[in-house]
Amino acid sequence: MKKSSRTVLVAGIAALGMALGGCSAPSANVPTAVPSSSPVETAEALEIIDVTYLTSFNTFGRDAYAFVALEKGYFEEAGFNVEIQPGTGTVDVLKLVASGQADFGVGDFQAAALTIANEGFPVRIVSVIHDKSLAAIATAEGYGIASPKDLEGKIIADMPGSVNEVLFPVYAEAAGIDASKVEFIAAAPPALPQLLASKQVDAIGQFLVADGLIRAATGAAGVFLPFSDYLKNLYGNALLVSEDTLAADPDMVVRFNEALHRGLAYSIENPDETGEILVKYQPTQNAEVAAGEVRAMAPYVGDASANGVLDENRVESILSLLFEGGAIKSKPVVNDIVNLSLVK
Repeated sequence: MKKSSRTVLVAGIAALGMALGGCSAPSANVPTAVPSSSPVETAEALEIIDVTYLTSFNTFGRDAYAFVALEKGYFEEAGFNVEIQPGTGTVDVLKLVASGQADFGVGDFQAAALTIANEGFPVRIVSVIHDKSLAAIATAEGYGIASPKDLEGKIIADMPGSVNEVLFPVYAEAAGIDASKVEFIAAAPPALPQLLASKQVDAIGQFLVADGLIRAATGAAGVFLPFSDYLKNLYGNALLVSEDTLAADPDMVVRFNEALHRGLAYSIENPDETGEILVKYQPTQNAEVAAGEVRAMAPYVGDASANGVLDENRVESILSLLFEGGAIKSKPVVNDIVNLSLVK
């Protein structure tokens, strides 16, 4: 990251933190956005920092909240000039954050946890975006897939390193199917719907919010096999930060996290506007499809105003699941994977 020559008056950083972080844990309530015009008593001048942020998987509606935080000025109010780049799956996001090529990134909690544990990446999870996992294998009606057992002998396309590919062996074991009988082929995120539509593959890795995407590509309703049907209590996407960044400027991480979750909360309350904002920055996207993804994502977010607070016992439970399922070679301690001290 580098500092810009600009400065910004950031109103009531402490007050904003209290307003956004007052909840101690995520809940199932629909989040309430904090207005950017909230009254404050003090103002603090911050030098604008240039940072790079990676979405989890391309620039679909599910990742539009970052563009909302940019458009609404939440990032700038928190002291950031943010360049948003499309991520290409959790593993690649981890690599770029670990190497310093990106300052922040979003990836699936479980895929990030097992990759950090197995590969020793100097990255920590600091908050969650989704209180419930959205990971799923997706297909369309008429493709002959209605249950996990139907996946045997089939071909699934996905981005290498995506949560769906990385977690599939654990899911398969829990669902009672033979993972060796399922073939994964590599494909870039934008190509997945068309591969399904042309029937070059039987299914694709997707989030549960992608029904609109599948309908637009295939003309048929989406069929989803959620990982959470068999792997209970999973988190969804999470915010990833390098150990170096955490050590160098933890307050900066807190401010970025708060700004990102302000964008998330606003998005959930304003899906149609969110779709329009996404198209402003990403003209190839479809505003209506993006808005549909945001609506579908709402039940999985929890309380966005809680800033994605992690529950230590739940983290411990997920790590045990990954270890017992053979995804993690040796069970790590919680603090090897997450930072519980910053986001409250």
